[in-house]
Amino acid sequence: MTFAPTDKLAPYRAALQALNDDGRLRRLVPRAGIDFVSNDYLGLANAPQIREAMIAALQSGTSIGSGGSRSLRGNCAEHENLEAYAARFFGADAALYFPAGYVANFAVLTTLPQRGDLLVLDTLVHASIHEGARAGRADYRDGGHNDAQAVEDAIRKWRGEGGTGRVWIVVESLYSMDGDFAPLAELMPLAERHDAFLIVDEAHATGIYGPQGRGLTAPYEGRENLIVVHTCGKALGAAGALVTMTRVLRDFMVNRCRPFIFSTAPSPLVAVAVQQALVLLQDEPERPQRLLDLIAFTHREFEARGGQRLSNSQILPYIVGDNTRAMTLAAAMQARGFDIRGIRPPTVPAGTARLRISLTLNVGEAEVLSMLDALDEETKGAAR
Repeated sequence: MTFAPTDKLAPYRAALQALNDDGRLRRLVPRAGIDFVSNDYLGLANAPQIREAMIAALQSGTSIGSGGSRSLRGNCAEHENLEAYAARFFGADAALYFPAGYVANFAVLTTLPQRGDLLVLDTLVHASIHEGARAGRADYRDGGHNDAQAVEDAIRKWRGEGGTGRVWIVVESLYSMDGDFAPLAELMPLAERHDAFLIVDEAHATGIYGPQGRGLTAPYEGRENLIVVHTCGKALGAAGALVTMTRVLRDFMVNRCRPFIFSTAPSPLVAVAVQQALVLLQDEPERPQRLLDLIAFTHREFEARGGQRLSNSQILPYIVGDNTRAMTLAAAMQARGFDIRGIRPPTVPAGTARLRISLTLNVGEAEVLSMLDALDEETKGAAR
């Protein structure tokens, strides 16, 4: 029997064309212009102190690659030193280092919650959390966005339906696309009332908020029902993610976490970089304060121009709505020398395409004023 040849790539071409028609086709664009897009919030990605620490580590024999998983020969002194230092820095019982924040979230959610448990997710948590929930053993439900009452209602409803397992509440402390903060002061007591665990992704808060940049979970760190993911590739300027938790849960992860057991360990050289970034947070407390001052300055300037307050953080979501118009405005800002990117569904809800303006120490007040002037001119021109 013979088969007529078919165009094997036709469905993929059609899918790409549909994305293009909807103004949602992604393309990789090299970095150019003044940085109003990165997550290098503290300007540590090019910090000379981190570079020098890595050079010194190389010269003393630290390898670039680990050569294996942590359970085999890939467990290096640099990993263990980082985890011990991070546990002390964040005030936790223990820490475990992963190669990326996505992996860390996925690893936690597919390992710790068990069959018969319930995950209550904030609607706007990162894709890695949604993927981990879908791939894990526990049931999961929507807990609304920044709505402690909705979380409690979801728990009570599940209990009323016969749910008897453990509850895990999962949020981000600072949301990456809206720039708003989770109500941790409400969620932590709620978790205590329901004998639940609280998992907090601090990706966009670590290094900036809390004493010495220890994050918004700092007041609660050390509690046995708190698990925190501290991403290292944003404000810390390096790569990977540290998960802080109790020693018991860390040991359980080492023994049961498939993304940890069956992955090559992160670069020990990068572990050195992360530890040096944590040292810098202790040695240079003025660095996060400078960013907080720039955030306040930018919000004041934006409001003075008649704009609404975009958030309370370094992430400013400038909502445009239409996908094509958002990308056109982003392109116009890029043409004027400002690296600002458009964000479209499914990253954000339909009808909320936006510019995601990010404030970092790679810019100062003069660059902010120039960017706001350009944004005013482009948006007023579009209105005409």
